[in-house]
Amino acid sequence: MVSGASGLGDDASAASVRLTAWVEGRVQGVGFRWWVRSRALELGLRGVAENLDDGRVKVVAEGTPDSCRQLLGLLESGGTPGRVRRVSSRFAAAVGGLSGFAER
Repeated sequence: MVSGASGLGDDASAASVRLTAWVEGRVQGVGFRWWVRSRALELGLRGVAENLDDGRVKVVAEGTPDSCRQLLGLLESGGTPGRVRRVSSRFAAAVGGLSGFAER
């Protein structure tokens, strides 16, 4: 699995950040988005997991840097439904406008 550079140093503050991750593999039709939603809510994150037309799942999550890094680690862990082949990600400042965690 491959991940983009987080751009977050070890001294990252508790301010909210946005994680966007594109997950490739057999991740549609296997309960993957439900699993992501459950993990994200456990970590106190807000966002969405949505199927893309090309077979990937896009995950957008906002919360603390630590919680977002934990979610990314879970996406890359191999312990997900289906089979993750690759995860590409980026971190940015939180945009807001999200509540709860949706599946689309």
